[in-house]
Amino acid sequence: MEGLAMLRQLIGQLQDLLHLYGSPPPPLPPSSPFHLLHLHQLPHPFYDHHRSLVMAAGKSGNCKMLEPFKPPPSKRSRKERNRGKLPGSTPASEVMDQEIWKEFPEDLFEAVIARLPIATFFRFRSVCCKWNSLLESQSFSHHCAEIPQANPWFYTITHENMNVGAMYDPSTKKWHHPTISFLPAKMIALPVASVGGLVCFLDIGHRNFYVCNPLTQSFKELPARSVKVWSRVAVGMTLNGNSTDEGYKILWVGCDGEYEVYDSVKNSWSRPGSMPSNIKLPLSLNFRSQAISIDSTLYFMQSDPEGIVSYNMVSGVWKQFIIPAPIHLSDHTLAECEGRIMLVGLLTKNAATCVCIWELQKMTLLWKEVDRMPNIWCLEFYGKHVRMSCLGNKGLFMLSLRSRQMNRLVTYNVMSREWMKVPGCVLPRGRKRQWIACGTAFHPCLTATA
Repeated sequence: MEGLAMLRQLIGQLQDLLHLYGSPPPPLPPSSPFHLLHLHQLPHPFYDHHRSLVMAAGKSGNCKMLEPFKPPPSKRSRKERNRGKLPGSTPASEVMDQEIWKEFPEDLFEAVIARLPIATFFRFRSVCCKWNSLLESQSFSHHCAEIPQANPWFYTITHENMNVGAMYDPSTKKWHHPTISFLPAKMIALPVASVGGLVCFLDIGHRNFYVCNPLTQSFKELPARSVKVWSRVAVGMTLNGNSTDEGYKILWVGCDGEYEVYDSVKNSWSRPGSMPSNIKLPLSLNFRSQAISIDSTLYFMQSDPEGIVSYNMVSGVWKQFIIPAPIHLSDHTLAECEGRIMLVGLLTKNAATCVCIWELQKMTLLWKEVDRMPNIWCLEFYGKHVRMSCLGNKGLFMLSLRSRQMNRLVTYNVMSREWMKVPGCVLPRGRKRQWIACGTAFHPCLTATA
């Protein structure tokens, strides 16, 4: 009953807005409680003109319930205009007409809830057992799959507590601190790849792999590898289909050319073949750069010769592309955006340092600069020895820029060409800002299972 009341309140508020304005409402200020609820699935007129109506999340890791929207003082809501017309009528938040709402279509519940912001959904899960069980519903999974992917989240590890993760939601500019209870006590596991809402972890000794959905804690420890390689390895991850329901694959590759592929459907590792002779060994892999995936192909950065090594998870074909890096470049890493291969790195000349973005030209196999950090931000780096790490490389990049005097986190949106500063990561009930050690980007998915 309580769940119906909350859902009716949500729908009623949207209807009030549509009836009140008859056209798109004016832009909402960032402080509005609806600033963060994406209604990109609503019918006209909202869909065409107003895509960013979201309720605000609470402080780090805690999400507020939906709060009633207050229309402008000069206008009255439909509820207020109709109040008094029906004898004995009371506010909808107090009494529900069971004769009307008891026939509410079940599939509509899931369609509405699937469109809630990720952070808010976990608040709604606590309403009743039925809503909590939605994560296991196939129909709810289909509703979630119909919603276009929003900006990725970032799963990071801090220097101060390597056993605890910190997730950043760029839509709310909030940090969340989940309890990752599946890992063995005191084990340090680093996020090395992601796909379909899942994050792949590798322990710091490069022996054991784990896969987890950080939102739901769905977790799996992968079986032991058949090839014992104790040196550092690069890792990539792809989906078999459109979602984790059809399975996923993980590839690890070492500098000596050893590699294996894990198939989640078979729950086993296999060695499809050997590295072809036309690829120079040992591979000088750039371990600062995480692999990127485009369709079924993984791309790894190498430094000698400068360029990219790729592996197609379907055909099993390796390729090597020799691509000279821009001059004066350091701390560079691969990234991708809508099928385009990007490069992010520091350009340092004399005492000046700047973050630059390049795109790989498919015809010439050369890097073309497409953007760089605003000059006023780069002035902060002048004369300093700056190091950069890329903590997420999927359309929205998160960069960690640090020196002895500073530790800055910024994001860059490839499509909007927008640079944004990231608020400091502070643990709940803490005051000290955490230093981010490493991380990866992942698209949040409530129904992804390991």
